[in-house]
Amino acid sequence: MHRLYQLIPLCLLLVSSLSFAANQVQRVISLSPHTTELAYAAGLGDKLIAASDYSDYPKAAKSLERVANFRGIKLERIVALRPDLILAWKGGNPTREMTKLEQLGFNIFYSSPVELADIADTIEALGQYSEQPNIANHNASELRAKLTELKSRHKNLRPISYFYQLSSSPIITVNDNSWPSQVFSLCGGKNIFADSPAAYPQISEEQVVVRQPEVIFSTQHAGTQTGIWQQWQGKLPAVDNRHIFNLQADWLNRPTPRTVNALEEVCNYFDIVRKNTL
Repeated sequence: MHRLYQLIPLCLLLVSSLSFAANQVQRVISLSPHTTELAYAAGLGDKLIAASDYSDYPKAAKSLERVANFRGIKLERIVALRPDLILAWKGGNPTREMTKLEQLGFNIFYSSPVELADIADTIEALGQYSEQPNIANHNASELRAKLTELKSRHKNLRPISYFYQLSSSPIITVNDNSWPSQVFSLCGGKNIFADSPAAYPQISEEQVVVRQPEVIFSTQHAGTQTGIWQQWQGKLPAVDNRHIFNLQADWLNRPTPRTVNALEEVCNYFDIVRKNTL
Protein backbone atom coordinates (compact mmCIF):
# COMPACT_ATOMS: atom_id res chain seq x y z
CA MET A 1 0.00 0.00 0.00
CA HIS A 2 2.86 2.36 0.87
CA ARG A 3 4.40 1.67 -2.55
CA LEU A 4 1.07 2.52 -4.19
CA TYR A 5 0.95 5.92 -2.49
CA GLN A 6 4.50 6.59 -3.65
CA LEU A 7 3.46 5.98 -7.26
CA ILE A 8 0.41 8.27 -7.20
CA PRO A 9 2.40 11.56 -7.40
CA LEU A 10 4.41 10.15 -10.32
CA CYS A 11 1.26 9.17 -12.20
CA LEU A 12 -0.24 12.61 -11.61
CA LEU A 13 2.96 14.21 -12.90
CA LEU A 14 2.83 12.16 -16.11
CA VAL A 15 -0.81 13.03 -16.71
CA SER A 16 -0.06 16.69 -16.01
CA SER A 17 2.85 16.66 -18.47
CA LEU A 18 0.70 15.22 -21.24
CA SER A 19 -2.02 17.79 -20.62
CA PHE A 20 0.58 20.55 -20.59
CA ALA A 21 1.96 19.48 -23.98
CA ALA A 22 -1.51 19.39 -25.53
CA ASN A 23 -2.58 22.71 -24.01
CA GLN A 24 0.59 24.46 -25.12
CA VAL A 25 0.10 23.43 -28.75
CA GLN A 26 -2.75 25.43 -30.25
CA ARG A 27 -1.25 26.59 -33.57
CA VAL A 28 0.12 23.90 -35.89
CA ILE A 29 1.68 24.21 -39.35
CA SER A 30 2.22 21.24 -41.66
CA LEU A 31 4.92 21.38 -44.34
CA SER A 32 3.94 18.35 -46.43
CA PRO A 33 0.70 16.74 -47.64
CA HIS A 34 1.30 13.53 -45.72
CA THR A 35 1.97 15.28 -42.39
CA THR A 36 -1.27 17.21 -42.90
CA GLU A 37 -3.19 13.94 -43.21
CA LEU A 38 -1.39 12.53 -40.18
CA ALA A 39 -2.30 15.62 -38.15
CA TYR A 40 -5.99 15.08 -38.83
CA ALA A 41 -5.66 11.37 -38.01
CA ALA A 42 -4.08 12.33 -34.68
CA GLY A 43 -6.87 14.72 -33.71
CA LEU A 44 -4.96 17.92 -34.51
CA GLY A 45 -7.11 19.11 -37.40
CA ASP A 46 -8.70 21.94 -35.44
CA LYS A 47 -5.24 23.27 -34.54
CA LEU A 48 -3.88 23.49 -38.09
CA ILE A 49 -3.45 27.07 -39.30
CA ALA A 50 -1.39 26.50 -42.47
CA ALA A 51 -0.10 23.70 -44.66
CA SER A 52 1.81 22.87 -47.83
CA ASP A 53 0.57 22.85 -51.39
CA TYR A 54 -1.35 19.67 -52.29
CA SER A 55 -2.58 19.26 -48.71
CA ASP A 56 -5.99 18.25 -50.01
CA TYR A 57 -7.17 15.54 -47.63
CA PRO A 58 -9.39 15.59 -45.73
CA LYS A 59 -11.53 18.22 -47.45
CA ALA A 60 -11.04 20.71 -44.60
CA ALA A 61 -7.32 20.88 -45.40
CA LYS A 62 -8.02 22.59 -48.73
CA SER A 63 -8.95 25.83 -46.97
CA LEU A 64 -5.67 26.15 -45.03
CA GLU A 65 -3.17 28.86 -45.92
CA ARG A 66 -0.26 27.59 -48.06
CA VAL A 67 3.26 28.09 -46.72
CA ALA A 68 5.30 25.40 -48.51
CA ASN A 69 5.70 23.72 -51.89
CA PHE A 70 8.25 21.66 -53.84
CA ARG A 71 10.45 24.75 -54.21
CA GLY A 72 10.75 25.34 -50.48
CA ILE A 73 8.97 26.97 -47.55
CA LYS A 74 7.79 30.53 -46.88
CA LEU A 75 10.10 31.12 -43.95
CA GLU A 76 9.07 34.68 -43.10
CA ARG A 77 5.37 33.85 -43.24
CA ILE A 78 5.81 30.80 -41.01
CA VAL A 79 7.65 32.91 -38.44
CA ALA A 80 4.91 35.56 -38.59
CA LEU A 81 2.20 32.94 -37.93
CA ARG A 82 3.91 32.01 -34.63
CA PRO A 83 3.16 28.26 -34.65
CA ASP A 84 3.51 26.25 -31.46
CA LEU A 85 4.34 23.16 -33.51
CA ILE A 86 5.63 22.58 -37.04
CA LEU A 87 5.17 19.21 -38.75
CA ALA A 88 7.93 18.51 -41.26
CA TRP A 89 9.02 15.75 -43.60
CA LYS A 90 12.54 14.58 -42.81
CA GLY A 91 14.39 14.63 -46.12
CA GLY A 92 11.46 16.19 -47.95
CA ASN A 93 11.63 19.74 -46.59
CA PRO A 94 14.79 21.83 -47.21
CA THR A 95 17.39 21.27 -44.50
CA ARG A 96 18.68 24.85 -44.59
CA GLU A 97 15.30 26.45 -43.87
CA MET A 98 14.42 23.82 -41.27
CA THR A 99 17.69 24.51 -39.47
CA LYS A 100 16.82 28.21 -39.38
CA LEU A 101 13.45 27.45 -37.81
CA GLU A 102 15.15 25.25 -35.22
CA GLN A 103 17.64 28.02 -34.43
CA LEU A 104 14.73 30.43 -33.95
CA GLY A 105 13.39 28.09 -31.29
CA PHE A 106 10.39 26.60 -33.06
CA ASN A 107 9.17 23.18 -31.96
CA ILE A 108 9.48 20.84 -34.96
CA PHE A 109 8.10 17.31 -35.26
CA TYR A 110 9.82 15.37 -38.04
CA SER A 111 8.04 12.56 -39.86
CA SER A 112 10.39 10.04 -41.48
CA PRO A 113 8.45 6.81 -42.14
CA VAL A 114 10.48 3.89 -43.47
CA GLU A 115 8.16 0.95 -42.88
CA LEU A 116 4.37 0.62 -43.01
CA ALA A 117 4.24 0.20 -39.22
CA ASP A 118 5.77 3.67 -38.82
CA ILE A 119 2.50 5.32 -39.87
CA ALA A 120 0.61 4.15 -36.78
CA ASP A 121 3.58 4.97 -34.55
CA THR A 122 3.69 8.51 -35.93
CA ILE A 123 -0.04 9.03 -35.40
CA GLU A 124 0.31 7.98 -31.76
CA ALA A 125 3.31 10.26 -31.29
CA LEU A 126 1.35 13.21 -32.66
CA GLY A 127 -1.55 12.33 -30.39
CA GLN A 128 0.39 13.69 -27.41
CA TYR A 129 -0.31 17.20 -28.73
CA SER A 130 -4.07 16.67 -28.79
CA GLU A 131 -6.48 17.13 -25.89
CA GLN A 132 -8.10 13.91 -27.16
CA PRO A 133 -5.24 11.40 -27.62
CA ASN A 134 -7.84 8.63 -27.83
CA ILE A 135 -8.49 9.75 -31.42
CA ALA A 136 -4.88 9.04 -32.39
CA ASN A 137 -4.81 5.80 -30.42
CA HIS A 138 -8.00 4.56 -32.07
CA ASN A 139 -6.84 5.39 -35.60
CA ALA A 140 -3.42 3.84 -34.97
CA SER A 141 -4.94 0.63 -33.61
CA GLU A 142 -7.35 0.40 -36.52
CA LEU A 143 -4.50 0.85 -38.99
CA ARG A 144 -2.37 -1.83 -37.32
CA ALA A 145 -5.28 -4.27 -37.44
CA LYS A 146 -5.80 -3.69 -41.16
CA LEU A 147 -2.08 -4.11 -41.90
CA THR A 148 -2.00 -7.35 -39.93
CA GLU A 149 -5.01 -8.68 -41.81
CA LEU A 150 -3.56 -7.79 -45.22
CA LYS A 151 -0.18 -9.33 -44.37
CA SER A 152 -1.83 -12.54 -43.24
CA ARG A 153 -3.92 -12.75 -46.39
CA HIS A 154 -1.02 -12.32 -48.82
CA LYS A 155 2.06 -13.78 -47.10
CA ASN A 156 1.94 -17.21 -48.77
CA LEU A 157 0.89 -16.20 -52.29
CA ARG A 158 3.08 -16.52 -55.37
CA PRO A 159 5.42 -13.52 -55.78
CA ILE A 160 4.75 -11.34 -58.83
CA SER A 161 7.49 -9.44 -60.67
CA TYR A 162 6.53 -5.83 -61.32
CA PHE A 163 7.77 -2.56 -62.78
CA TYR A 164 6.62 0.74 -61.26
CA GLN A 165 6.80 3.67 -63.69
CA LEU A 166 7.13 6.83 -61.66
CA SER A 167 7.53 9.09 -64.70
CA SER A 168 7.79 8.65 -68.45
CA SER A 169 10.13 11.31 -69.84
CA PRO A 170 12.64 10.24 -68.68
CA ILE A 171 11.50 6.84 -67.46
CA ILE A 172 12.12 6.76 -63.71
CA THR A 173 11.36 3.97 -61.28
CA VAL A 174 12.22 3.11 -57.65
CA ASN A 175 14.45 0.62 -55.87
CA ASP A 176 13.40 -1.48 -52.89
CA ASN A 177 14.24 1.25 -50.36
CA SER A 178 11.50 3.60 -51.56
CA TRP A 179 8.16 4.11 -49.85
CA PRO A 180 5.99 2.66 -52.69
CA SER A 181 8.07 -0.53 -52.57
CA GLN A 182 6.79 -1.16 -49.04
CA VAL A 183 3.26 -1.35 -50.43
CA PHE A 184 4.14 -3.61 -53.36
CA SER A 185 6.21 -5.90 -51.14
CA LEU A 186 3.41 -6.59 -48.65
CA CYS A 187 1.19 -7.70 -51.53
CA GLY A 188 3.82 -10.14 -52.79
CA GLY A 189 5.49 -7.95 -55.39
CA LYS A 190 9.09 -8.43 -56.58
CA ASN A 191 10.59 -5.18 -57.88
CA ILE A 192 12.61 -5.82 -61.05
CA PHE A 193 14.87 -2.89 -60.08
CA ALA A 194 15.01 -3.75 -56.38
CA ASP A 195 18.80 -3.79 -56.18
CA SER A 196 19.43 -0.54 -58.05
CA PRO A 197 22.06 1.57 -56.21
CA ALA A 198 19.99 4.69 -56.92
CA ALA A 199 16.77 5.22 -54.99
CA TYR A 200 15.04 6.59 -58.11
CA PRO A 201 16.95 5.20 -61.10
CA GLN A 202 16.48 6.50 -64.63
CA ILE A 203 16.15 3.50 -66.92
CA SER A 204 15.45 2.60 -70.56
CA GLU A 205 12.62 0.64 -72.14
CA GLU A 206 15.09 -2.09 -73.07
CA GLN A 207 16.13 -2.55 -69.43
CA VAL A 208 12.50 -3.18 -68.53
CA VAL A 209 12.01 -5.66 -71.36
CA VAL A 210 15.11 -7.64 -70.37
CA ARG A 211 13.72 -8.07 -66.83
CA GLN A 212 10.34 -9.36 -68.10
CA PRO A 213 7.90 -7.93 -65.51
CA GLU A 214 4.55 -9.68 -65.19
CA VAL A 215 2.82 -6.38 -64.46
CA ILE A 216 3.49 -2.67 -64.98
CA PHE A 217 2.13 -0.02 -62.62
CA SER A 218 1.88 3.72 -63.05
CA THR A 219 -0.10 6.56 -61.45
CA GLN A 220 -2.35 9.31 -62.79
CA HIS A 221 0.64 11.62 -63.22
CA ALA A 222 2.49 9.22 -65.53
CA GLY A 223 -0.35 6.93 -66.56
CA THR A 224 -1.09 8.68 -69.85
CA GLN A 225 2.36 7.63 -71.09
CA THR A 226 2.10 3.89 -70.44
CA GLY A 227 1.28 3.48 -74.13
CA ILE A 228 5.02 3.37 -74.84
CA TRP A 229 5.00 -0.28 -73.82
CA GLN A 230 2.58 -1.38 -76.55
CA GLN A 231 5.40 -1.47 -79.09
CA TRP A 232 6.87 -4.38 -77.11
CA GLN A 233 3.91 -6.66 -77.83
CA GLY A 234 5.15 -10.24 -77.94
CA LYS A 235 8.26 -9.41 -75.93
CA LEU A 236 6.82 -8.16 -72.63
CA PRO A 237 4.53 -10.38 -70.48
CA ALA A 238 2.80 -7.39 -68.89
CA VAL A 239 1.77 -6.13 -72.33
CA ASP A 240 0.80 -9.51 -73.76
CA ASN A 241 -1.49 -10.23 -70.79
CA ARG A 242 -2.82 -6.65 -70.53
CA HIS A 243 -1.39 -6.28 -67.06
CA ILE A 244 -0.75 -2.53 -67.13
CA PHE A 245 -2.57 -0.75 -64.31
CA ASN A 246 -2.98 2.84 -63.17
CA LEU A 247 -2.84 3.48 -59.41
CA GLN A 248 -4.14 6.31 -57.21
CA ALA A 249 -1.00 8.39 -56.62
CA ASP A 250 -1.90 9.93 -53.25
CA TRP A 251 -2.78 6.58 -51.71
CA LEU A 252 0.49 5.03 -52.88
CA ASN A 253 2.98 7.83 -52.34
CA ARG A 254 1.80 9.34 -49.05
CA PRO A 255 2.52 7.43 -45.81
CA THR A 256 -0.87 7.99 -44.17
CA PRO A 257 -3.86 5.88 -43.07
CA ARG A 258 -4.97 5.92 -46.73
CA THR A 259 -1.98 3.69 -47.49
CA VAL A 260 -4.43 0.89 -46.66
CA ASN A 261 -6.38 1.91 -49.77
CA ALA A 262 -3.20 1.60 -51.83
CA LEU A 263 -2.52 -1.83 -50.36
CA GLU A 264 -6.00 -3.07 -51.20
CA GLU A 265 -5.71 -1.68 -54.73
CA VAL A 266 -2.25 -3.14 -55.41
CA CYS A 267 -3.04 -6.50 -53.79
CA ASN A 268 -6.18 -6.76 -55.90
CA TYR A 269 -4.20 -6.20 -59.10
CA PHE A 270 -1.62 -8.80 -58.08
CA ASP A 271 -4.48 -11.25 -57.46
CA ILE A 272 -5.73 -10.56 -61.01
CA VAL A 273 -2.26 -11.29 -62.41
CA ARG A 274 -2.03 -14.55 -60.45
CA LYS A 275 -5.45 -15.65 -61.66
CA ASN A 276 -4.65 -14.83 -65.30
CA THR A 277 -1.29 -16.62 -65.28
CA LEU A 278 -2.15 -19.91 -63.61
